[in-house]
Amino acid sequence: MSRLTQISLPALALAGLSACTPTDGDVGGRADFNPGYGGIQTVLLDGDLVNFHVSMTGARSRDDVDAYARCAAAQYALIRGFGFARHVRTSVAQTGGNWRGDAVYTISAALPRGSATIDAEVTVRDCGAQGIPTI
Repeated sequence: MSRLTQISLPALALAGLSACTPTDGDVGGRADFNPGYGGIQTVLLDGDLVNFHVSMTGARSRDDVDAYARCAAAQYALIRGFGFARHVRTSVAQTGGNWRGDAVYTISAALPRGSATIDAEVTVRDCGAQGIPTI
């Protein structure tokens, strides 16, 4: 391998990695994303069925509101001594720049049936890494 090749390969690798590095204002792909988390209200509906009302500003789409509610559900499950939650439904409404989510989850100690299940501990850790508050 020539000296030129030895220098070029590491330089190319560094150049490729620099494209993945967040720049100012783009933390983890969150460019120009400055959400305001307005709070969480929790209502126990029946035994393991819980309703979460969340509000926020600056959401990019309903996915941000869904994530906020999912984080609330995961933390609630942990607070109650459970390890899992299953998403039942979420309704999202937007008025101007204000977003509201109305989400229902079941919480359980064992992994519930269904495809919309979350591991509460993993989800809370992920929420923290993304800067999404929990209860």
